[in-house]
Amino acid sequence: MPRTNSATSFGSIAKSFHWLTALLILSNLPLGWYATDVAEAVAAEPTEALISQATFLFSLHKTLGVAIFFVALARILWALSQPKPGLLNGDRGIEAWAAETAHWLLYGSLVLVPLSGWVHHAATSGFAPIWWPLGQSLPLVPKSEALSDLAATLHFLFVLVLAGTIAAHVGGALKHHLLDGDATLRRMLPGRIDAIPTARQPNRILPMVAAVAVWLGTLGGAAALGWFGSAENGPTTLAAVESDWQVESGQLQVTVQQLGSAVTGSFDEWTAEIAYSETPDESGKHGDVTVTVSIASLTLGSVTQQAMGADFFNTAQFPTAVFTADLMATDSGPVARGTLTIRDQSVPVEMPFDLSIVGDTATAKGTLALDRRNFNIGNGVTDEKSLGFGVDVSFDLTANRAP
Repeated sequence: MPRTNSATSFGSIAKSFHWLTALLILSNLPLGWYATDVAEAVAAEPTEALISQATFLFSLHKTLGVAIFFVALARILWALSQPKPGLLNGDRGIEAWAAETAHWLLYGSLVLVPLSGWVHHAATSGFAPIWWPLGQSLPLVPKSEALSDLAATLHFLFVLVLAGTIAAHVGGALKHHLLDGDATLRRMLPGRIDAIPTARQPNRILPMVAAVAVWLGTLGGAAALGWFGSAENGPTTLAAVESDWQVESGQLQVTVQQLGSAVTGSFDEWTAEIAYSETPDESGKHGDVTVTVSIASLTLGSVTQQAMGADFFNTAQFPTAVFTADLMATDSGPVARGTLTIRDQSVPVEMPFDLSIVGDTATAKGTLALDRRNFNIGNGVTDEKSLGFGVDVSFDLTANRAP
């Protein structure tokens, strides 16, 4: 069998690309649906067995997706270098137009589906790494939860288009084989099968335009349904506080080790009631601070939803965390010495921090190392390789002295 195409038959390379692509897609589509079901089970009951299973399934799904992306690029480049055997029913206008439109949708989806999934993975952090030597990031793709959410939505929509197109493609092939009795399906099977195309063939531009219209219509429908709405953590739940020092800007972050990789998240909503005097009292106390954190405002990469569950932060029952501390002077520098309450556990902690005061503006930053087990967080996950015991909490803020 010739390796290259002719005007009447497909070569062995084109056939190999066709069936390899079919095998990868028909394996990865159900794998993705099943992995999602397992992930939903993890959210309801995060056992180590389920977490391990979900991690394996999603890593396999993502890795196959990357493989599909590169196979699709190679297939498209090969197709561009080869003559394309004409349709055997090119004289049937609507049917031929639909077949060509399906081919455009398939080729486009073979790139759009894995690429959108890859961008979704690269823009977030944590959970189910790709088993691929190229790493977990992509050039020009920043870490952004908004971008990750957008790419995830696009990925789902493109998968729907791909699944529908595959169904139509398979149905059309069977119709040719069983009802029309022509060689449309047989000429993609092993061996050389020549079939004379009809003299009349569909216009190549109109099916491409129709395929673009399908994608745009899908995106437009999703937009009308609000699928592209901006992700928000919900309305503000913490009341403003009166403070001797008013926080003007800052960030509060946590870093966990998940599957051996650092995953950093941020709390969007927190308040700090700060009393501080440059002159300490006899005990070395400069003042005190009370920090209240809305746990539901945390964004923690791909494990955000899981972190809110009953076995972790359990935000339904414990929506806030509170840190109360005295601001003390020590020989090694200032420290915040007090108690951190998360869930129903209050633990004594001491956080060293750096402080600079210029006029009425203060900047401060510090890091606190915690053990999640002290707060009954993730007790069902006892394997530190899956979820590390240590958690680093860091803050960086600028505050102005109140008038």
